[in-house]
Amino acid sequence: MEKGVLSRSPLKVGIAALLGVGIGLVATVARADGLETLKPGVLQVTIEPYMPYTAMKDDKLVGLDSGILAAVADKLGLKMDVSVTDFPGMLASVQSRRADITIGGIAWSDARQKVGLFTDPPYYSPPAMAVQGTADYPDVKSLEGKDLGTVTGYVWAKSIAQVPNATPHTYPSADSVFQDLSSGRLDVGFLDPLLIIYQQKERPDMKFRVAYLAPPTADQVKAHPDYQYFQPYMTGFYLPKEAPKLAKAVSDQIDAMYKDGSLAALVTKWGGDPKQFLVPSPEMAAQRRGVDRRADWSPPSIAP
Repeated sequence: MEKGVLSRSPLKVGIAALLGVGIGLVATVARADGLETLKPGVLQVTIEPYMPYTAMKDDKLVGLDSGILAAVADKLGLKMDVSVTDFPGMLASVQSRRADITIGGIAWSDARQKVGLFTDPPYYSPPAMAVQGTADYPDVKSLEGKDLGTVTGYVWAKSIAQVPNATPHTYPSADSVFQDLSSGRLDVGFLDPLLIIYQQKERPDMKFRVAYLAPPTADQVKAHPDYQYFQPYMTGFYLPKEAPKLAKAVSDQIDAMYKDGSLAALVTKWGGDPKQFLVPSPEMAAQRRGVDRRADWSPPSIAP
């Protein structure tokens, strides 16, 4: 044995390793119990079937948001208990505190944050459209006089209602939007971009295409405030007002996933471009500063 080097018996090393694991496990359990979940150690989640963001398949939660939340829950030492409903039911379950969290392309809005808590954005969503036929809709003005559709409760319901001479339609599900697009009853459907890409691959027979809308100008938004939802928007996981510790813990894990590359890997896996989905637009910080974030808050980003 070299001088100055202490030997450790295998038994002592084994006991020390076991104690270390035990201490780590206790710390994780203690952290989980310190969060405001309805059941200790269990995260009660509500979703709607909304691939490639969220769905249950073979009793497993799948999709982009699902993968993000699974990683977060694992870090926090929480098991997940998932319930399936529709989009209005998702929001209501959180606002009435019948669930701990809901996920799936949920857009941050001032109205929603007043009755619930949003995490930091797990990703950002560019303004995408599902378009029937060969016509081009490069900007908001080109939508005037058209049949426009989205899902009931989505932020675009307010936006399409403000387009002059357009006929707005709202539907109970994205499937209904796609059906009316395919049949020609709709000109444009406003849905989340990855959903449109996913549906186009799954159902090429429906003959619609993906297009991106140029964001409205500041003057247009001033004249029509709900045009703001035609701009890129922040998504978030949505929690009850009574769960600020849980919301912060989830946000902290999301922020860490921006830094370690795991978010970029998940976005890529589900068909998105990390440069579009993980870099905020300049106006996003101002939307939340002094509203549900500190005055110096900056949205997370993969950009240096």
